[in-house]
Amino acid sequence: MGAPFKKFEAHASGGPRIREIPMRMVLPNLVTVLAICAGLSGIRFAFEDRFEPAVVMVLLAAFLDGIDGRLARMLKATSKFGAQMDSLADIVNFGVAPALVLYAFLLDRAGSPGWIAALLFTIACGMRLARFNVLADDTDQPAWQTEYFVGVPAPAGAVLVMLPLYLYFLRLGLEPTRPAAFVATGFTVLVAFLLVSRLPVYSGKSVKVPGDRVLPVILGVVLYILLLMTYPWYTLTASVAGYL
Repeated sequence: MGAPFKKFEAHASGGPRIREIPMRMVLPNLVTVLAICAGLSGIRFAFEDRFEPAVVMVLLAAFLDGIDGRLARMLKATSKFGAQMDSLADIVNFGVAPALVLYAFLLDRAGSPGWIAALLFTIACGMRLARFNVLADDTDQPAWQTEYFVGVPAPAGAVLVMLPLYLYFLRLGLEPTRPAAFVATGFTVLVAFLLVSRLPVYSGKSVKVPGDRVLPVILGVVLYILLLMTYPWYTLTASVAGYL
């Protein structure tokens, strides 16, 4: 009587083979996963009333989420799997995490309107990301869209919507009161509509720096990063004000 199963042979002809993947293909996806972990950790810190580390983690998630695609292109490691992972990370880090952190900090004091505002922001972020993905595949775009975003981009929306937290961290006497919660609710709804608007927002994609100004530009970028590291809440507040 023969055996009920065929004898196992490693890499038998016709059988499935495990494809080896270069490490350079893994690195961008690893950065994407770390970004998701940072965004979800920000939500956890918010639930523990540790709002400063919560905001830091959300901003870190946004940074990591912003470099994974560039890293993939630099390493020539783009893939359909990576694109899907990146889209998942975007909705978590730019939509869900900022909305829940802000809700735990302030919007919950406004009751149901605060929760509706958080939902609107998250949904608007998802719609904005979906529109971006569709437009990215559209080869028949108006000329102006090569220089401008259509609506406020999702990463900028995430930074904008957390303005109430930056103001609180400045220790200017602003407290998370019920009236402040209603003001923040209105601001959150405004940012949500900016995300899905058709407002042209300058992208700076084709900016070219004259050769004699490269060093001053590098120095300016370094100065901004140093200010962000030394005076994060003042710098972020000023950046939001300048962006708006």
